[in-house]
Amino acid sequence: MERRDYPKLFVLILPAALVFAAFFILPMARLAVVGGTGEDGLAAYASMVTTPRHFESMVATVLLSVGVTAAALAIATVAGLFLVRNRFPGRETLVSLLTFPLAFPGVVIGFMVILLAGRQGLVGTVTQALGADKLVFAYSMSGLFVGYLYFSIPRVILTIMAAAEKLDPALEEAARSLGASSWRVVRDVILPALKPGLIASGAICFATSMGAFGTAFTLATNIDVLPMTIYTEFTLNANIAGAASLSIILGLVTWAALFIARSLSGSTVAASG
Repeated sequence: MERRDYPKLFVLILPAALVFAAFFILPMARLAVVGGTGEDGLAAYASMVTTPRHFESMVATVLLSVGVTAAALAIATVAGLFLVRNRFPGRETLVSLLTFPLAFPGVVIGFMVILLAGRQGLVGTVTQALGADKLVFAYSMSGLFVGYLYFSIPRVILTIMAAAEKLDPALEEAARSLGASSWRVVRDVILPALKPGLIASGAICFATSMGAFGTAFTLATNIDVLPMTIYTEFTLNANIAGAASLSIILGLVTWAALFIARSLSGSTVAASG
């Protein structure tokens, strides 16, 4: 690039740089400063390990996100491969229905979980009709798991289907002709080919589950995940510095997951909020 092209390049980059600074750099910098200017100073950033409630909240959030990611990957991989390799009447309608949850906000998904497994939910009604105790799990980590899984599967299945479209059937046929069992074909041919898509979609699923708030807020009776802890610190305890420091830590954990996924998959990974 010649030196006389630098002013043109600067003019082209300036709008994007201003937007990036205004909506990302400055808010994040302000959040980081607020997190370290409370009564505890910079020690507020250590509250994740020094405050039992904060530590337990982080552990619960990470474990929940890992569990949701693993379940979503398992379900979406099987379903995605089936949908890519089979053509049948109503297939497009089925794909649309599987991705329909993307249109729902977290509050609506939480309400649907309550209708399914709440005190007056379908699951409790059926179990009671069968003579057992009414089964209610909507207001627990199990209910939150179901809600997160519901909105995670569409995010994963679209990526898996896109990756599965690029699979070369000839490789599988060659493996079978050499005596490979169906399991070995899956392990040695299909999964390696899907690896970038699995890592990318898994990272998106994990990041979304870490930061999801609407569903947790709707179901938050006996639930203590990190977004709810941040909300409680900010609104009920008026601990703005604590909420800010927890927000920074949550962001760093999520960013680390996305960074690792991008490094492993070699493709762009982004999360939706």
